Order: sequence, then C-alpha cells, then structure tokens
Amino acid sequence: MSTQKSFSFWWNWLVCVNVIVMLFGLSMVLLPSFMRQFFSLALYVTPLKIDTFDGPAIAYVTLVHGVLGATMFGWGMALMSILFDSFRQGKMAGWLGITFSITAWFIPDTLFSLWTGFWQNAGLNAIFALLFVVPLAATYRAFRSEPVNR
Repeated sequence: MSTQKSFSFWWNWLVCVNVIVMLFGLSMVLLPSFMRQFFSLALYVTPLKIDTFDGPAIAYVTLVHGVLGATMFGWGMALMSILFDSFRQGKMAGWLGITFSITAWFIPDTLFSLWTGFWQNAGLNAIFALLFVVPLAATYRAFRSEPVNR
C-alpha cells in the first residue's frame, strides 16, 4: 500500500473511532437508563444492579454519566478538529495533539479504575486506547517528514 493510501486509511480509522467515542458520550446524555444498565452489566455482571441503589444515588450516577458523556462528546469534537486540520495536513502538532490527549485520559482514568477496584473500566479503556494507538503508531513516520496536504 502506498504511503498516501496508508495514511488515508489510518486517518479514516481515527475519524471513525473518534465518532464512536463521541456517540458513546452522547448516548450517556441521551440514553441515561440504557447506559446505566450498560455500566451496571459491565461492573456488576447484572444490568439492573445500579437501579437497586437508593433514589438519590441513582440520580447522582445518572448526573455523573451525563456530565462525563457531555465531556466525552466535547473532547471528541476537539479531537475531530485536530484530525481535520493539523493531523490531516501531516503536521507533527496534530499527531502530538491526539497522542497527548489520549495519554492524558488513559493513564489517570485507568489507574483510578484499578485503584478503586473497577478493572472492567480499565479493560474498556484499554480497548479504546488500542483503537487510537494502532493508527497513531502506523502514521508516526509520516509526521517525521515534511508536512504534505492530504
């Protein structure tokens, strides 16, 4: 595969993964009941465990999911602007922007998840991180040369 085709493939991959992150975040805002059940299933192996909490605790979990989802959506928009601008133009600042952002999320989120005993969230983080790391590794060399309009 030519360098241009390879870069285009991985750029499209990153855009698609980023759209998934954005939709996941948006679903936490727009589908709170469904996402509570999703996280309940992932963390407690039953989709209704969180719904057995006291009313105020359920309301708080719903609030935190909504705020986190909105933050994920906003983060995804910021990543998308990098992807469509400096990353796509082959500027190292674009590659670094995506890489630093993923790293800044992954390390504290994963360490905190493990520290609090929620290894399942750390596993979910690892899957999402891998979906970003593979194309970032594959495109690194393209950013070591002169920027090219893509």
